[in-house]
Amino acid sequence: MAMTARRALGLLLGGWLAALGASAAPSPARRTENVAPARRAENVAPTRRTENVVLIVTDGLRWQEVFRGAEAALISDKPGGVEDVPATKAAFWRDGLKERREALLPFLWSVVATEGQIWGNADAGGGAHVTNRLRFSYPGYNEIITGAFDPRIDANEYGPNPNVSVFEWLNGMTELRGRVEIVGSWDAFPRIFHRDRSGLAMKTGWDTPFPGSPSPTQALLNTLYSTMTREFSDMPWDALLQRTLLEEVARRHPRVLFVGYGETDEWAHNGRYDLVLRTAHSVDGFIRELWTTMQEMPEYRGKTTFIVTTDHGRGSGPENWKHHDWNVDGAENIWIAAMGPDTPALGERRDVAPVTQSQIAATLAALLGKDWNAQNPAAGAPIRDALGR
Repeated sequence: MAMTARRALGLLLGGWLAALGASAAPSPARRTENVAPARRAENVAPTRRTENVVLIVTDGLRWQEVFRGAEAALISDKPGGVEDVPATKAAFWRDGLKERREALLPFLWSVVATEGQIWGNADAGGGAHVTNRLRFSYPGYNEIITGAFDPRIDANEYGPNPNVSVFEWLNGMTELRGRVEIVGSWDAFPRIFHRDRSGLAMKTGWDTPFPGSPSPTQALLNTLYSTMTREFSDMPWDALLQRTLLEEVARRHPRVLFVGYGETDEWAHNGRYDLVLRTAHSVDGFIRELWTTMQEMPEYRGKTTFIVTTDHGRGSGPENWKHHDWNVDGAENIWIAAMGPDTPALGERRDVAPVTQSQIAATLAALLGKDWNAQNPAAGAPIRDALGR
């Protein structure tokens, strides 16, 4: 199918799925191998208002787009691979930096960065980076969910993760058991979170999302997953994942939730800068939708924190914007944002000490009053500014 036709189909499907959602029922560091599941729940901050945490990862979205907005040199046939340059400029180019990044990511900049905090602007002394030296996805996700680099995990094809994640650990606690869930596009997540050992509830890849006795909406989603043409063999469209995600929130009410979107990485690898921008903009809208949905539910309203980040950076220039790996300069640079009842509204962090990907797991746990570092001393410490102290 020609790209123009495919885009038209995608826009039609996106609008239809949005309508469907509106009518859906509400309703080398040290290894961390063999870290035991939860032994005790140690209090870090017993007065915290956060009762639920959502960790959202949009794969491979560069800090440059987050803080600078669209890059002029890449809104082009070459090197950006843009199909419709005038339309892409109209959608995402603005002369002012703030206006440009808000056009791309309006929820991140109008809500998250004003009511919470965001790190990673390397232009302003507010950097964020990975600690693993490999700078690609599996090592990055392992660092996010365990807080430490494991040099054994040296390929995206690596087998089941030998390390216990903060999600598995939390799921072992009586008050959270069965309330921790993974909803992600990449079909590697069952290995990354070691589904067989962890017992975590998961909706991942192209697997039928609602087997058993689905509702009419869930049955329709099952049909779409099984019949749609697959642009990417290892992950569904983010728009499909979003509908699955909202169904899970409505029916299961998870208290600790991982969400993984994937298209921002795939379109960059494919050299389509226009679709990187459009997908990033869509993900921003998905995050807004999830936040709004959860704030309308009494179990989440006023007591839910979002952490939003990426698993790795990318290079820069006419070729390396597409790539990330151990030998790609700049692929170590990432960004992290947080918003919730315990996170002070300090906005864009400038001229502060850098933060690292390895701090995310302990930050997530600390927001719930748990001490991940006592459980896993190899992990990075919490980001204290995200905790209000």
